[in-house]
Amino acid sequence: MNYRHAFHAGNFADCVKHALLLRLLRRLEVKEAPFRVLDTHAGIGAYDLTASEAERTGEWERGVGRLMDIQEGPLVEWLSLLRRAGFPPAYPGSPMLARMVLRPNDRLVLCELHEQDHATLRTLFRGDPQVAVHKRDGWEALTALTPFLEKRGLILIDPPFEQEGEFERMAEGMAAVAHRFRAAVQAAWYPIKHRTPVRAFHTALAESGVRDIIACEFWLREPTNPQRLNGCGVAVVNPPWKFEEEARDILAALMEHLGDGEPGQGFAVTRLADE
Repeated sequence: MNYRHAFHAGNFADCVKHALLLRLLRRLEVKEAPFRVLDTHAGIGAYDLTASEAERTGEWERGVGRLMDIQEGPLVEWLSLLRRAGFPPAYPGSPMLARMVLRPNDRLVLCELHEQDHATLRTLFRGDPQVAVHKRDGWEALTALTPFLEKRGLILIDPPFEQEGEFERMAEGMAAVAHRFRAAVQAAWYPIKHRTPVRAFHTALAESGVRDIIACEFWLREPTNPQRLNGCGVAVVNPPWKFEEEARDILAALMEHLGDGEPGQGFAVTRLADE
């Protein structure tokens, strides 16, 4: 897919991922006990929408740029955090968004294998005692860095989908984590270009033996063109209480503002495995 994120920061897929991520983090905060967040493919943590990569595509203007006038509803808190982070032109990626809402006893672990991106990420969080930055393969980190000492937390899996077999690696990695760290909430982002690989991914999760899995999906048009990012999804293992209902409200609000009325546009929250 060649999803080089600097070109796509703030696009519709980021809106889906980050609005859902914030809601998951807030649900974890309902309990007073500390938790840990592991971001397996962290990127550079935050993005400049005036940089040449973002300006070349202009995707953020058709994504988060359409949302900033919203004054009520399920997106308001996330949009408020964006403004706090300096939007525009700054756009906080998953690492920065997570860091903004951590409580004093919570921890954030970030993995990034790309040499330059890792250096940028380390600089961003230098001196922060609540954040650890690893130059490490995200797939290997899934088992090497779990379970957490806190016994609870969130694992965000967000690979760039630049290589063949990412769906398979994701399903295998999520199953491995679930069997060694049952309490973990896992959130795995994936592209929807056409339905065949997505169906195979859902089937692999459903047949893995992992319990309590939902898929939150959003598509701007009928996903039939394998050369185009038509939508995206977030598969969630062990979704917190009330998250399914909240996810539907978030996706509905995003569709209201991001949908252009193309044939087949829509969203869904579906259960892949029962509790």
